[in-house]
This record gives sequence, C-alpha cells and structure tokens, in this order.
Amino acid sequence: MNNPQIEELLTPQVTFAEVQEYAPVLARRKRLTEDILLLALASLPVTLIEPDAYQRSLSEAKRRIGGRDPDDVDILALAIQFQVPVWSNDKDFEASGIEWYTTEDLLRKLGILNEK
Repeated sequence: MNNPQIEELLTPQVTFAEVQEYAPVLARRKRLTEDILLLALASLPVTLIEPDAYQRSLSEAKRRIGGRDPDDVDILALAIQFQVPVWSNDKDFEASGIEWYTTEDLLRKLGILNEK
C-alpha cells in the first residue's frame, strides 16, 4: 500500500512477530501465496517499536483492555503513548477510548474503497 496519506505505521515488535507467524494462515484464507502476502507486508512503511518506548502507558492500557484481551495491551499502550489511532479488525478496541479503524474503515478513509 503506497499512499501519501500514510507516512509511517507503528507497531509493537511482538505484534509484528505475531503477524508474521499468522501469515501462512491468512494467505490460505485469502487464497494468496505466503510469499505475496509477506511481500505486501514488507512494502508497508512499518516501524517496529520496542516495549520500553511505550512502557509508561502499559498500566493504562491494561486497565482499558487487559480484561477483554490481554494480547492487545501492547498495541493500545503504543497508541496511547504516541497518540495515534489503531488499525485492527479486533472489536475489543471499540471501547478502548482511542481512535480505531478496521481495515475496511481505513481503506474508505484513504479513498481506496467507495463509501457505503
């Protein structure tokens, strides 16, 4: 996705590793080869963020989302710390108090999909 509206995507290192691990499953589900999916992922302007960069926001993130999905705490802490929206299809972010986009919402905002 090369879009001038997206200069950089931030993600916790642990989340990026999870995406890479899940790539074969996602590729099969979307009827793509794993290589194509990993190439698309590599083409995104992703910056991996170490946990110490958002450490101060971890307790707030745990309070907001830890009871619903502990796996999302790092992503939310990063979003709180850097004051950026979250891009995820995980509905747990709905009540997290941050700006949140599903993939469909993001594609619409970027003008890649037409409005409903």
